[in-house]
Formats: sequence, structure tokens, C-alpha cells
Amino acid sequence: MVTANVEAKTEVSKAPFGKTTDGTPVEIYTLKDGSIEARIMTYGGIVVSLRTPDREGKVADVVLGHDSVQGYEPNPPYFGAIVGRYANRIAHGEFKLDGKTYNLPKNNGENTLHGGTVGFNQAVWKAKEIANGVELTHVSPDGDQGFPGKLSVTVRYTLAGNTLRIEYSATTDKDTVVNLTNHSYFNLAGQGNGDILQHELRIDGSRFTPVDATLIPTGELRPVEGTPFDFRKLTPIGARIHQDNQQLQYGKGYDLNWVLDTPEGKLGEAAEAYDPASGRVLQVFTTEPGVQFYSSNFLDGSIKGKAGVAYGQRSAFCLETQHFPDSPNHPSFPTTELKPGQHFHSITEYRFSTRGE
Repeated sequence: MVTANVEAKTEVSKAPFGKTTDGTPVEIYTLKDGSIEARIMTYGGIVVSLRTPDREGKVADVVLGHDSVQGYEPNPPYFGAIVGRYANRIAHGEFKLDGKTYNLPKNNGENTLHGGTVGFNQAVWKAKEIANGVELTHVSPDGDQGFPGKLSVTVRYTLAGNTLRIEYSATTDKDTVVNLTNHSYFNLAGQGNGDILQHELRIDGSRFTPVDATLIPTGELRPVEGTPFDFRKLTPIGARIHQDNQQLQYGKGYDLNWVLDTPEGKLGEAAEAYDPASGRVLQVFTTEPGVQFYSSNFLDGSIKGKAGVAYGQRSAFCLETQHFPDSPNHPSFPTTELKPGQHFHSITEYRFSTRGE
């Protein structure tokens, strides 16, 4: 593999990026190290663009998104955003904690998705430059979207060499639940450049969490062996996506959580994606116990992205590092509870390289 020089100094700059519809100013931070460049805006902590070279050295933007803040308002697909307080789904918009039932807004049928109707993806985060990157902070008040406790969140994006690192931290003043992730949509051929069915994917998970018809986990940890969800070896995303499988039908493609084989809390490889046409390779490392692989099944061409390109079905993939969906309602899953005095901490890294034909 060819990787960037990790000794190179990352250039960090900021600039105005317009205003939200309510007039709040938004800034965008540009992180550049050699031929890799990431742009992060304060609205939603969104990765607006991520430019990396192919095997010939040609640089392209490999994440879906928009050219202005207004394009992200609203943002039904959650392009590039930090999502929380609770990434993924919570069944029936409720959970119990310390014997009390908490009710959340239902914004995904009967379920709560990605924190509710006004999640972290719609907040304008406070930002400051740090070494090699930007630090974003946001305070979610007690009762925000029905969640208990004042949650203070810090997310640091740093770029060094070939690696974009996201470090999440949070504290609370009451018992609560938290699950944070980044929701970038990747197309290693370049955003807007066709579908990702020929991309090859490997996921370091020998089990997954099957779901019901509303995409809520049943509680089972099912082996991937002998199923269309066995990505333990590099396999084209499109190879089995149309198989007659109920789990694929529920999500209209891949939209499931894999149980990672690396012990929780240890930074280990979660997944690798490879585009044979461009030679771009993306490796995802995380301390989280799970990763949601989503094959952009619900994009239908109605959303126009950067330069007016229509984003159709399968035009990108997401690898959302996370705790499992609906964990507050599944005591057997790794806990997402956070108590006063505890410190939530999670790391995810996107490492880019290229491979010859």
C-alpha cells in the first residue's frame, strides 16, 4: 500500500461558511496534510468534504454532501454529521433507566432515530483550532429530546498523514445513555460517480444483530457464517445484496449492525473498503463494539448534492462505528449508560491508502 508521509505537518485554517436559516453563523475548518484534505463545519460537526488521491495520484472528494449550509437543512440522510445523543434506533421512542421510563420523539416510524427530531446533527457546535485539527463542543441540556442529564460533548477531528481521527468525549450530571457516531457517506470512486456495488468490503465481525421489520434488533447475536452478511473476506458489496433474505428485505439492502471481533475499548480494525477502479482503500479503526454498514438504500435521486449531482440508491456506503442499536432496551448488549463522574470516550479512525490493480 501507498500511504501519505506521516511526518508532514497538517495545515489547519478556518473560514466563514454562511449562516443557518435562523441566522446563526457557521464556520468551516480545512485540515490538509499532503494530498489529503478534510473540511469540517460547525453546523452538525459535518464532514463536508474529504479529498484523497487514487492510485494515479488524482485527488477526488469521496464523501457525499452539499455545497452550502442550507443544503444540509434539513439533512434527512445525515450526510457527514455527528449524530447523537443516541446514534441509530431506540424502539418505540422509549427506554427505562433507574426504574424510570423516558419518552423520546418518534422520527422513524414508531422509533427514535439518531437522537430524535432535533439531534446533534442540527446543532451549531462551538469550535477552536487544535494541533492538526479542530475541537468541537456542544452542551445538550437536561431533557433535550427527552434524554435525562446535561450532557457535555467534545469531538476532536484531527488529520495526520493518511488518517482522519475522530475522538469523542462526554460527561453528564445525571444518569443517561449516550451513543455517538459520524454518518459520512463514502464513495471511493468520488462522490457522485456512480454506485458502490463494485466496491469490495471486509468487516471484522463474525456476528451481527438481526432486526425486526422496523429495523430494531431482536436481541440475538447471529453468526454471519453462511449468510449474505459474511464480509470476513473482501467481497463486492453488490454480490449478494439482492439475495432473497428477510434481513436484506427489511432494510432494502444492507442496514445492520455487526458485532466486532476486537474487544470493546481497544482500537482495532472494524472494516476495510476497496474500490478496484480507483485503487482507493479505506480502513476503519474504532474502540466501539459495533459498526453499522448501510448501503444508502433510501437515497432515490431526489436529493441533489454537490454541483447539483443527484444521489441515487447505492451511491455510497456508511460504516457507522457505534454501540448497538436499541441497547438501552437490551440489557445483554454492551451498555450505553453514562453516570455522573464517568467519562465517555471513543475513537474512530479513517485511514486512506491505495492499492495497485
